[in-house]
Amino acid sequence: MSVTGTKNRLLRALPPGELEELLPQFERVEVRKGETLVTVGQTLEFAYFPEGGLSSNLSVTGEGRKVEVACFGYEAMISTATVLGSDRAPHEIMVQTGGPWLRIGAEALRGAMRRSPTLHDLLLRYTHVLIMTLSQTALSNAAFTIEERLARWILMAHDRLEGDELPLTHDFLAVMLGTTRSSVTLAVQALEGYGAIHAKRSLITVRHRAMLYDLAGTSYGPAEAEYERLIGPFRDKPPPHAG
Repeated sequence: MSVTGTKNRLLRALPPGELEELLPQFERVEVRKGETLVTVGQTLEFAYFPEGGLSSNLSVTGEGRKVEVACFGYEAMISTATVLGSDRAPHEIMVQTGGPWLRIGAEALRGAMRRSPTLHDLLLRYTHVLIMTLSQTALSNAAFTIEERLARWILMAHDRLEGDELPLTHDFLAVMLGTTRSSVTLAVQALEGYGAIHAKRSLITVRHRAMLYDLAGTSYGPAEAEYERLIGPFRDKPPPHAG
C-alpha cells in the first residue's frame, strides 16, 4: 500500500510538496518489542523513520556489554550514518516499545538528499541534535547522580510515548543507565518518595513531570531545545516545566 502520510515529526518538518513527493518511496513496517533491528557494523540497507514506539541506540563492548547512548521515537531517523555517507551501523538498535516505522532504501534516501537540499539540510540538522544527545548522555553518566540520570531517562521516554504509563522494568533501566539493578531500584524508590512517579512491576507511571524536570536538572533539556529550535516540536505534552 502506498504511503501518503506519516506521524514521523522529522519528515513532517519538510515542506508539504516535498513530503508528498518523497513518501511513495517508503514502505510501512511494524517493529516489535525486544527486536534488535540493527547490529554494530551491519551494512545499512535501509533508513528508518519511526512513527511510534520507543527504541534505543546501544554502544556494545567487545565482551558484549551494552549501554544506551540515546533513545528515540517518532522525532527521529535511523541511521544518521547513512546521512553522513557511511554504510555501516555505529550502534545496535533495539526496540523497547513496538510501533509502525517507515522504511526506505539507503541508496534511495541518498538520492533523495542529492535532489533536495531541503531534505539534506533537515537530516544534517537532526544529526547535529543526535550528536548533542550522545554528548549529553556522556556528561550525565560522568557528572550526575543515578537519581538525576533516571529522571532524565524517564522524561525522554515520556516525550516519545503516548500517555503517562511507561512499560519499563528495573532490569531494562539498569542496561539503559549502565548500572546495577539494585542501584536502579533505590533510584526508583527515591523518585517515588518525591512524588514524581509511581512504580510497580514492569510499569512506571509519571505523576509529576515538573518534579522530574527539577530532579533531572541540566542533565535533561539541551538537545531537546535544539531539536525544537532547528526542526520543530516533537512532543504533544506541555513544556518540561509544566506540571
